[in-house]
This record gives sequence, structure tokens and C-alpha cells, in this order.
Amino acid sequence: MDIKTATALRRLRLVSAPEAVSFLLLLVCSVLKRTTDFNAVPVMGAIHGVLFVLYVIFWADAWNRAKWPLGTAALYFVLSVLPTGGFFAERRLTREAESAVIASRARREGIVKT
Repeated sequence: MDIKTATALRRLRLVSAPEAVSFLLLLVCSVLKRTTDFNAVPVMGAIHGVLFVLYVIFWADAWNRAKWPLGTAALYFVLSVLPTGGFFAERRLTREAESAVIASRARREGIVKT
């Protein structure tokens, strides 16, 4: 894995959890708007919108650089539209990055050949 691919995956991983948190907070704000006089939906909607757009941009970049199969790319996109999906995406991306580091070290030390 080259540095640009690793960076793309890291950016996607770093934005996935905050995007999931903002989605959950937006859902809470929506419920509070309908049950109380508290209305933070415009603010949380804007924050979540920015984070979602960043997630989609970083997802497209990671898909392009990591050369994911269509199923993997679709999974990461579907996880972005589920309320807690970003947490699962972050966990999978962390494992994928760790596996890539281990494989890179093994190739470098001559344990595994490409």
C-alpha cells in the first residue's frame, strides 16, 4: 500500500466516527424539536451535512486509490447512511490499515513475497 492510499483510508477513517455521532445527534435533535421547544436541527443539520459530504468525498477517493471491489465500496457507502454505520466503518478501516502495515512489513523483511 502506498502512502497516498494509506492517507486516503486514514482520512475516511477519521471522518467516519464524527459523521456517525453527528447523525445520532441530529436524530436526537429531531425528536426534541417535536417534543419540546428545543430546536437545534438547523445547526446539527448543517454540521452533519458537512461531515457527510466530507465522508462521501473521502469515500470516493479511498475507493479510487485502494481499488476496492464494488461490494466493498458499496458496503462503506451504505454504512455512511446508517445511524451507527460510521462506527463500523471506522473499525473495519482500522483493521484494514493494520493488516496492510503487517503485510508491508512482512514483504520488506522478506517473510512474504509479492
